[in-house]
Amino acid sequence: MNGILAVGLAIILGYVLGELVRKIGLPRVSGYIVAGLLLNPKITGFVSSNFLASMDITTDFSLAILTFAIGGTLAFASLKDLGKKIMFIALGEAQLSALLVTVGCLATLPFLLPNAGGFMTVIAPLAILLGALASPTDPSATLAVVRQYKAKGMVTFSIMASAALDDALGILNYSLAVVVAVVLVTHHLEGIGTIFEPLIAIGGAVGMGVVTGLAFRFAPKWLSGENDGLRIALLMGLLGLCYGVSSFLNLDQLLATMIMGMTIVNLSEHQQRHRIFHLLEESIEPIVFIMFFTISGMLLDVAVLIQYLPVVLVFVFFRSIGKLVGANVGARLGKASRNVQRYTGWGLIPQGGIVIGLALLLQQEPVLAPISNILLNVIIGATVIHELIGPLTAKIAIMKSGEAHQ
Repeated sequence: MNGILAVGLAIILGYVLGELVRKIGLPRVSGYIVAGLLLNPKITGFVSSNFLASMDITTDFSLAILTFAIGGTLAFASLKDLGKKIMFIALGEAQLSALLVTVGCLATLPFLLPNAGGFMTVIAPLAILLGALASPTDPSATLAVVRQYKAKGMVTFSIMASAALDDALGILNYSLAVVVAVVLVTHHLEGIGTIFEPLIAIGGAVGMGVVTGLAFRFAPKWLSGENDGLRIALLMGLLGLCYGVSSFLNLDQLLATMIMGMTIVNLSEHQQRHRIFHLLEESIEPIVFIMFFTISGMLLDVAVLIQYLPVVLVFVFFRSIGKLVGANVGARLGKASRNVQRYTGWGLIPQGGIVIGLALLLQQEPVLAPISNILLNVIIGATVIHELIGPLTAKIAIMKSGEAHQ
């Protein structure tokens, strides 16, 4: 099957199944993922693995657009009202998830992986790394559900803001975990210098996002004021630059594009920001959602899920408990509303994207080779579950909180 035909089939099938599941009360994104599973090379073989390899640019650009849109939800006015509460929620859900997954894996991995190796050289480092990778949330699925049900309110904002912050916390946790894992395996402190790498990656990403956001803010002075096509063209170009340069400099690309969106929504004139985010939501996001989640379904490896299912279930279980309890406790400490306490955690279940990238990055550490292969397979397996249940839990959060308007 040629590439253009496969793209057309993916879009049509994703659209049709999205509408079908909507009619039975499920989020459209669930239909998109099912469409991807039906086209998955390892399940039905409708499309080839080579086609998926050629779609990397599409998935990267889709992520850039989605994270930009998430940044666009983080207006300072809302952050001012919920700032302290969001910090408590993000710290609670990110760090409790990391702690529970680490402890849960330390207790169960010796029995689930009896032939993996020694406790201090394999089990403990693996548990610590899995714990660190439990922190980040992939808010793309939640954003898709938010858009479908036109959700707006304190719970919706708390979910999106917490997801933005816990990605940064996840990167820091991961870098610290790598240092500890290297020390446990080698008994040397050679990896301790890498502790500063996440600070550079995060700081540089913030700078890149601000610069490209400001570039868009002032560019209309040289553009035809009412030309929506030029606005979108400029936005897509700057998004590509923001994501691409960040990738080239080994910065956090997703944080950079998120900060770009946050910069524009807070520093642009009201009419400009309203127009650009309206155009994005109405004209660009629907096709991005269909393509991104259909391709995600095509990439899911069910064989990996089956192979490491016991470890995957441990990871998913303890991470979910950490998200739900941590968000609740954090919201209570921050004196957030009862709805925020009850439902924010349900919108933080989805995971993918950044954690797979971090798991792949670990393979660059030769001393952690025995661990990195297991970890990557567990994370990919967990992504299968998170991508399937995440949209449903996000819908629960939005519906139960009463913030859905469709």
